[in-house]
Amino acid sequence: MERLTPQLKYFLYARKSSEAEDRQVASIDSQLDVLKEMAQRDGINIVHIFTESQSAKAPGRPVFNEMLTRITNGEAQGILCWKLDRLARNPVDGGNISWMLQQNVIRHIKTYDRSYYPTDNVLMMSVELGMANQFIRDLSVNVKRELKRKAENGWYPGPAPVGYMNTPDRKKGQKIIKKDPKRFDLIKRMFAMVLEGVYTAPRIHKIATEEWGLRMPNGKKMAKSTFYRAMSDPFYYGEFEYPKGSGNWYKGGHPAMITEEDFDRIQAHLGRKGKQRPRQKKFAYTGMIHCGECGCYVTAEDKVKRPKNGNVHYYLYYHCTKRKGPCSQRSLEIKALESQVAELLKSIEIPANFHSWAMKWLQEENAKESSDRNIILETQQRNYNIVVSKLDNLIDMRAAGEITEDEYKSKRRELEKQKNKFQGLLQDTDRRVDAWMENAEKIFTFAKYAHAAYQEGSIETKRSILKALGSNLLLQDKKLRIDMAKYLIPLQNVSFVGVAENSRLEPAVSGMNKQKNGAFDSVRPIWLPG
Repeated sequence: MERLTPQLKYFLYARKSSEAEDRQVASIDSQLDVLKEMAQRDGINIVHIFTESQSAKAPGRPVFNEMLTRITNGEAQGILCWKLDRLARNPVDGGNISWMLQQNVIRHIKTYDRSYYPTDNVLMMSVELGMANQFIRDLSVNVKRELKRKAENGWYPGPAPVGYMNTPDRKKGQKIIKKDPKRFDLIKRMFAMVLEGVYTAPRIHKIATEEWGLRMPNGKKMAKSTFYRAMSDPFYYGEFEYPKGSGNWYKGGHPAMITEEDFDRIQAHLGRKGKQRPRQKKFAYTGMIHCGECGCYVTAEDKVKRPKNGNVHYYLYYHCTKRKGPCSQRSLEIKALESQVAELLKSIEIPANFHSWAMKWLQEENAKESSDRNIILETQQRNYNIVVSKLDNLIDMRAAGEITEDEYKSKRRELEKQKNKFQGLLQDTDRRVDAWMENAEKIFTFAKYAHAAYQEGSIETKRSILKALGSNLLLQDKKLRIDMAKYLIPLQNVSFVGVAENSRLEPAVSGMNKQKNGAFDSVRPIWLPG
C-alpha cells in the first residue's frame, strides 16, 4: 500500500457537471465519500475541500482557479481528486496543472487509482489530459450533430415555448414537442385577441394573467417580456431557427398554433417593422407568370393600410417587375387574379354523377382492353417462344457441326434481334392499358376536385394546381392568359349542363347510350395515347 508523506497538505477537489459529458461520472457526494475514506486510509492530510458543479470543457471555473491560487500561495502542496479529468478537460487548465507539477509547486496529485509526481515522465500525464480534452471535443461534435439532425427532423432541440411541452418521458431519439393541455388554448386565444385589434397588447397580457389565471410551468405569472417574445416567435406558425441567430430555419413537426399570414398581421398590429426571421416572403405565383407586354416576371407585394378609424386592411398585389425598362401594365389584386384561375378551373369541372359514371366506364373499357390485351399477349408470347426455340436449335446445329461459325453468328444476330423485338412488344402491351387507365383517372379526378381544392388550399396547393392547368402564363391588361394542358382542352368543350339531373346517364346494363358516347369521344383521343 502506498504511504504518502505526512507533512504534505492536500486540497480535495470534487467536480460534477450536469452536462452530457459527465452523465457517467459519480456524483459529488459519492466522490467525497470515497476520497475521504482513501485519505483516512493512506494518512492524507486534507486541509480544505473544494466542490464545484460546472463543466471543465472551457477555462474559467471560479472554484478551481481559487484552489490553484491558494496552492501557489503555499497553502497546500497536493491535490486529491477522483480522476485527472475532474481537474481539466481543456488545454489551458490542463497546461496549468502540468506546469505547476513540473515546477514542484504541486508536489503530488492523487487520484482514485494512481499518483502523479514532479519526477514522473510528463508524457503520460499529457496523454491523459489530452484524452480528456479530445473526449470533450468529440462529445461537442457528436452532440451538435445530433441536435442538428433533430432540427432537420422537425423538432426544436431545446425547451418548448409556452403553450407547448417537451416529452422527457420518451426514449432518446423519440422525444418530440406537443401541445401543453393547460396552456395551448390560452396562448391561442391571446393571438386571436391581438388579431381582433379590440384590446391593446398590455391589456391582453393582463386579461390572460389576471382573469384567465394563465401561469407558467413554474407557477409564476407570465412576464410581459415573455408575452411579447411569444407574439413574435415564428415557432407558433410552425417554423424555428436553430441555432438562434444562425439563419438556419426548419419546418417544425409540432402542431402550429396560427397561420403564417396571421403571424404577419400580428406583427403589424404590434407595430413591428419586420419578423425575427429575415427571409423572403412566400407568394403563391411568383416565378410562374410573365408580363404579357414586356416579358418580365410578375412579382407580388403586400401592403397594409390603416385608415383613421383604426381598422387595419391587408392587400396583396401582383405586378410586372419592369426589370427590362418602362412597362404600362398596372397591378392586379390577388382576389381578382385568383378569381380568374377559379373560372378556368370551373370550365373543366365535371359533376359528381358524371365523374362516377366516368370511373365506371373506364373500368368497363379497361376490362375490354384487358381481354383484347390477353389475346395479343398470347400471340406475342407464342412468337417470342418460337424465336427462343430457334436459338436453341441453332446452338445444337452449331455443336453438331451442321453449320459454320460465320453462319451461326449471322443467324444468331438475326434471331436475337427478333427476340428483343418481341420482348419489347410484350412489355409495352402489358404496360399500355394500365398507363392509359391511370392517366385517365388522374385527369377526371383533377377535373372534379381541382376547383374546390384551389379555393381551400395552401400556397403550395394553389401553385401546383395552376402548374397542372397549363403553361406559358401571361398577365396583361389585368387578364391572365394560359396555354391549357392539351388533355384538359376537351373538357372545356364538353357541355355537362343537365348531367347531374339526367338519371339516364347512369350506366345501362345493355351498354352506353349515344349521349354518353358523344361526350366521351371528344375527350378520349387526347388521353388515350398517353
